[in-house]
Amino acid sequence: MKLEDYPCTVLLADDEEDIRDVLRISLSDMGYKVYSAQNGEEALQIFQTVMPMIVITDIKMPGMDGIELLKKIKRENPDTEVIMITGHGDMELAIKSLKYKAVDFITKPINVDALEISVSRAREKVIMKQKLQEYTENLERLIQEKTELQDHLSSLGLMIGSISHGIKGLLTGLDGGMYLLNTGFSTENSDRIREGWDIVRFMVERIRKMILDILFYAKKRELNWEQINAVGFADDVARVVEPKIKNHGIEFVRDFEESVGGLEIDAGYIHAAMVNILDNAVDACLKDKSKDSHKIVFSVRQAENFILFDISDNGIGMKQETVEKLFRLFFSTKGSKGTGFGLFISNQIIQQHGGSISVKSSPNKGTTFTIRIPKILPESAKADSQTI
Repeated sequence: MKLEDYPCTVLLADDEEDIRDVLRISLSDMGYKVYSAQNGEEALQIFQTVMPMIVITDIKMPGMDGIELLKKIKRENPDTEVIMITGHGDMELAIKSLKYKAVDFITKPINVDALEISVSRAREKVIMKQKLQEYTENLERLIQEKTELQDHLSSLGLMIGSISHGIKGLLTGLDGGMYLLNTGFSTENSDRIREGWDIVRFMVERIRKMILDILFYAKKRELNWEQINAVGFADDVARVVEPKIKNHGIEFVRDFEESVGGLEIDAGYIHAAMVNILDNAVDACLKDKSKDSHKIVFSVRQAENFILFDISDNGIGMKQETVEKLFRLFFSTKGSKGTGFGLFISNQIIQQHGGSISVKSSPNKGTTFTIRIPKILPESAKADSQTI
């Protein structure tokens, strides 16, 4: 914006009506919007209402004088520039006003040219400060964006380095499966064909999941907020994972409080997060060889203004030191079978909804994940968490 495009308002304070009228007309002719007051108290009230760019005040006025008005204005808005009007015998007061951050002073009788120069300089100073503030804010924003980009690129670099070994292992597994398929077909060995196909299918699924996790983490997405019924939503999640759970001979229990009502979320992302945690519960049960039977309980309940989703299993459990690392990027309890993305991303999703995930676990006893999500996230918080 050019200098002449910045709007400029001037507040004029003087107890002499004739001087006020002359200055008001002169300033209006110069293109300024002028407010006038006959004393310091009235000037302060007008200042607090309109927040003018420049204040011109007589030093000597009954009641609140110009020096006191100057100090109050600077306390309320240091960016407002104040020009003092002085008489011939007020030079000491004029110098004192400069100590209190007055931008200039002009003497009576007031010369219109001197007035125009003084006000123009004050205006330029205000505008320069505004521009400096804008530049500073833009610079801070650019630095923040650069930092976020560097962090993101750094994480992606770590990610690529971290999973490269895993990808090689997957490709080796695929080669092994393909070898079994080829030799099985050539020798018409159905057992070998079946074994090779199982390996290929398993490896393809692992690669698919890894790629989806990478894409999820690498790209920012806007959240799609919608009001949903919590129990109906949990039921949809349960229907997705229940066949897999029961296929492994694990008991699956739904414990939903029907009265919990609704909540506002991005259903797609929360659904993905919960399915991931339920998948982990299945894996925990399958890894546990110390029990004859296993059970996963998926519950929904309300606590004040939050909906709580509990996912409990009686699987292998974890030590506290493992629990503390669960949501770190690239950390996996599954060794070479895991990517280290799932729980990290799930936690990111829940946090973007103003929620949290807590974990209680004991070795050989089982684990409980508690997902806590506010029923309604304030609009201001939504704006801060608009992308993942």
